[in-house]
Amino acid sequence: MNYALIGCGRISPNHIAAAKANGLNFTSICDINMHNMHDKILKFELDPIHTYTDYRRLLEKEKPELVAICTESGKHASIALECIDAGCNVIIEKPIALSLADADEIIRRGREKGVKVCASHQNRFNKSIQKIRDAVDKERFGRLFYGTAHIRWCRDWEYYSRAEWRGTWEQDGGALMNQCIHNADLLRWMMGDEIEEVVGMTDRLNHPYIEAEDLGIALIRFKNGAYGILEGTTDIYPKNLEETLYLFGEKGTVKAGGTSVNKIEEWKFSDQLDDPEMVIRQFAENPPNIYGFGHTPLYTDMIQAIENDCEPYVSGEAGRRALELILAVYKSAAEGKPVKLPMKECDTMDFVGRFGKKIM
Repeated sequence: MNYALIGCGRISPNHIAAAKANGLNFTSICDINMHNMHDKILKFELDPIHTYTDYRRLLEKEKPELVAICTESGKHASIALECIDAGCNVIIEKPIALSLADADEIIRRGREKGVKVCASHQNRFNKSIQKIRDAVDKERFGRLFYGTAHIRWCRDWEYYSRAEWRGTWEQDGGALMNQCIHNADLLRWMMGDEIEEVVGMTDRLNHPYIEAEDLGIALIRFKNGAYGILEGTTDIYPKNLEETLYLFGEKGTVKAGGTSVNKIEEWKFSDQLDDPEMVIRQFAENPPNIYGFGHTPLYTDMIQAIENDCEPYVSGEAGRRALELILAVYKSAAEGKPVKLPMKECDTMDFVGRFGKKIM
């Protein structure tokens, strides 16, 4: 299967490694920054490979079957739509888009053109998360009462200064949209997906040089009667502290933690079907960074979805749901009132000026 990568930034090494591990025919790579592109080619020994600074030229010349889009977030939608129109299946880095209208158009156009759309929420493939999801599917929790997602990380001036698009409403959003959307996705997915309403608060406490929030907190009421708490920040001193996911039910309590919810740290069920200590030992990974090991199985699943003409495990619709939750928090915080779901329209650009001007 002919494969191409568009965008050679911070997350691209995980995509390159996943593509190679899955035996894809890596035909071409694209970035407007030649240094970034050639750095990845040398590091991953990709020669011979065709290089492009214009993704449209790549699509025209290479005609790849599968494209991964790893550019800044604000360009995900426009590039994805052109790839889809060219007949390419797409893996889109999170978030799938920055507006619900764009996400809806990606999903609609993918169906129309008969191609597969995958949102890169790779943490769903963590061994720990798969074990927890299996317990949810088998109803081992009984009635789910509530779940919480905490993302307590550090991002400083050095991080934001390396790319002008970071922390902007047009190209990124803030801590919730960039750093926290993976765990927000997991929380919504585990708790039943369908949300009744969201109450959110956001602020910019410690990063005057960005436009968007560095702290977001939300209460979520699910349609099944369960509740959720989402807390995300880039204000933690002096380094990343934790990413955790808790699920609490009438017959079970679970906590996933570690670098990227890659470890089960609590496992208690009334059915006593498995030994908690054994589960904690068995379902733990030690990834080298916050991106974990999930990209390789995500690629495997996407390849199988293309070959078997079925939906990928993390579909475009899943990407839209994660985006909708973050935008609902933004909207509630901006309006000072609960926001009902589903939402039909919302865009990060709706919140320009929310925290005043950047102070450089």
